[in-house]
Amino acid sequence: MTTWTRRSVVRHTAGLAAALALPAARWAVAQNGDRAFPPHRIADHLYYVGSKALAAYLITTDQGHILINSCFPETVPLIQASVEKLGFKFRDVKILLGSHAHNDHMAGNALVRRITGARVLVMEGDDGIVRTGGSGDFQYDSAWEPCPVDEVLKDGQKVTLGGMSLTALKTSGHTRGCTTWVLTVKDGGRELRAVIIGSPNVNPGYKLVGNTKYPTIAEDYARTFRVLKAQKCDLFLGAHGDYYGLPAKYDRLGTGGANPFIDPAGYRAYVDDREKAYLTELARQKSGG
Repeated sequence: MTTWTRRSVVRHTAGLAAALALPAARWAVAQNGDRAFPPHRIADHLYYVGSKALAAYLITTDQGHILINSCFPETVPLIQASVEKLGFKFRDVKILLGSHAHNDHMAGNALVRRITGARVLVMEGDDGIVRTGGSGDFQYDSAWEPCPVDEVLKDGQKVTLGGMSLTALKTSGHTRGCTTWVLTVKDGGRELRAVIIGSPNVNPGYKLVGNTKYPTIAEDYARTFRVLKAQKCDLFLGAHGDYYGLPAKYDRLGTGGANPFIDPAGYRAYVDDREKAYLTELARQKSGG
């Protein structure tokens, strides 16, 4: 059971009030088609705490916890409820990370920071977007609450807390600082390598040729696919549950079979499929299509 101190109640109330104060239209857009999803264990110290549409992950330690993705501010209460349903305390989140600086993954950063006091760590290239609340994005004209960045990460940098260590891989293209997180966990005594893909997707409207706002976008995507294909992956995860077939895999939990999130073949197939989509779009744009 969660034990509340006066300070934590004040922080929680202020943070939740900030979320509820958002314009009703924005609330409706953020929540349209999305809803809570059952929180669940993926492996030792690694849990899913996101919504149905927006993935968030909790890495637990005896010195506090790491949260990957705050999602929309409106999603933060869902994430908090999921964390506490699993028996952990949301205020024990000490580090906040992200997949990439789009509002559906990181617009809730400022709210999480207020509630928990967590340090916000962001990959270089995305740090300015988070600090300004969306300003400077090469594709989208969006705005959300700015959030201080406590540390700017470099490609390959390790983030450690309480014996858990994550490696930040810069997998740019989708955003300049899109980040794939890699960590080693255990399941039934077996060591497994988890890969949480940031995003290798070329969104509709992305300009891969002659992009004056992001001149190296095509080269960055190409490098990203080289990095992703070089990874050994046991546990296939991503910034959205639909990357890795979350609903179907969740339904297999507790049925007595192998851990359904162990899916190296699914990882390779997904990366290959996304690379093919990128190359097809690149060729189309080069031909003037």
